[in-house]
Amino acid sequence: MKSFATLLATFATATALWAQTPNADGEVTKIDKAAGKLTLRHGEIKNLDMPPMTMVFRVADPKLLDGVAVGDRVRFAADKVGGSYTVTALVKVN
Repeated sequence: MKSFATLLATFATATALWAQTPNADGEVTKIDKAAGKLTLRHGEIKNLDMPPMTMVFRVADPKLLDGVAVGDRVRFAADKVGGSYTVTALVKVN
């Protein structure tokens, strides 16, 4: 039973890490730091079954907005958190 619990814990950790791995491309079109929101023109987001479009996302952590500016190309991860589409990871692409 102990090994089964260890297996479940490992699976949960791996799932959480996968959810935070940037897996979509986009371009920042607007930043609202006060509201903790980001507008992205993005490609397909497979885990959300979402086609390319421009939309507003909440950010899981306002610190994700530090270091990005309008016009920046980014890789990001998004998920539906509490009923809202939320960016959980964000990396500026050079």
